[in-house]
Amino acid sequence: MSTVIPTNLTPKEIVAFLDKYVIGQGNAKKTIAVALRNRYRRLQLDPELQRDVMPKNILMIGSTGVGKTEIARRLSTMMRLPFVKVEASKFTEVGFVGRDVESMIRDLSANALSLVREEQNELNKEKIEAYIENKIIEKLLPPLPTGASEQKQADYEASFVKMQEKFAKGELDHLKIEVDMPTPTIDVMGAGGNMPPEMANVQESIIKVIGGINKKGKKKEVTVKQAKSILAQEASSELFDEEKLKDLALKKIEEGGIVFIDEIDKIAVPANSSSRQDPSKEGVQRDLLPIVEGSNVQTRIGQVKTDHILFISAGAFHLSKPSDLIPELQGRFPLRVELDSLDEEALYRILTEPQNSLIKQYKALLSVEDVELVFEEEALRAIAQYSAIANEKTEDIGARRLHTIMEKIVEDISFNADEFAGQTINIDLKLIDEKLEKVVDDEDTTRYIL
Repeated sequence: MSTVIPTNLTPKEIVAFLDKYVIGQGNAKKTIAVALRNRYRRLQLDPELQRDVMPKNILMIGSTGVGKTEIARRLSTMMRLPFVKVEASKFTEVGFVGRDVESMIRDLSANALSLVREEQNELNKEKIEAYIENKIIEKLLPPLPTGASEQKQADYEASFVKMQEKFAKGELDHLKIEVDMPTPTIDVMGAGGNMPPEMANVQESIIKVIGGINKKGKKKEVTVKQAKSILAQEASSELFDEEKLKDLALKKIEEGGIVFIDEIDKIAVPANSSSRQDPSKEGVQRDLLPIVEGSNVQTRIGQVKTDHILFISAGAFHLSKPSDLIPELQGRFPLRVELDSLDEEALYRILTEPQNSLIKQYKALLSVEDVELVFEEEALRAIAQYSAIANEKTEDIGARRLHTIMEKIVEDISFNADEFAGQTINIDLKLIDEKLEKVVDDEDTTRYIL
């Protein structure tokens, strides 16, 4: 699980953290770092003033693959904030078939509830482990008869202690016990989060009743090792109050939720466009407006106030511009930041510098097969150069081009990894040229292969 960073980092510390994973894009990092720090600052104010300090939503402008999503995703994951990424082009206006804009908040609520469960499991790890241990040992030991003598009670306790020692060493893992299987969870908000809240509440009530009837009904014989994970779910439901978890999730969303709206340029309508008469794009913008301004959305964890959720939108704006969005929506994204296109040097740094860089990933994957990959410096520079050329000749997909080219380079090695077991393979300039030179030189081939 990811290491959680403190919530009170300064903007400089936030940027320094991001630099480990995202190369360049200093302006975007700075803008988001300040926005996140302002959320911390707001929570230190008097409650009356807190209500009036609204988040400054951000519009990120830049081509695909330059790091827009990665910046937001890294921060939300590491700071354990509720986060959801949606694509504006997938939404439809109210009254049309498809995803409605409120579903993004329902998705965010599900994410928040999952985060809270994980946090509570971590905080109560010892209690959960003790619950699992006791349940398993109780099933393995013959039950102590009611009214047993003091000697029998003492013998039982001694046996229990011995079983605890064996349990700790994993000596009981192969034994079989019978456990109650958990009731399957059902997405009560419906596919895609589109079920009306009223209907969802009725369905959830029915599921709870059925779940209550079947809670102890279905049993299955499993090994002790398998039972540990099954009983962990049972421990979680027994030890934690579901309503309290929902309250914690609700607070987490309203104070720290982040919604990343990608492809917002796809719902912008240029003034000179033939699609100007298409009501659906402008309709989606108008549906987004109250969510971003601040409204109440009914979700499975209760009514979520969106007033202090941070909205980050992003788009390439190749065929449109930010001013093509309706004025009211433009006004709700006061912070604008343009991300730089990635040149050859930036691609080289992305390939080599991040904490979980692409090179480290491929080395780790092949090491599973006992194959050691060694990338020579000239080869790395050539990969960056070929990626930059491919981006220039065809659609610029930024750092994603590195993934395509790396796969092309190691494809044969990966396929024949069993034959290379125990060997060290050098990825040199000659190999790179053999794999890529002809492909990149032919523009038509580049379009299809890279």
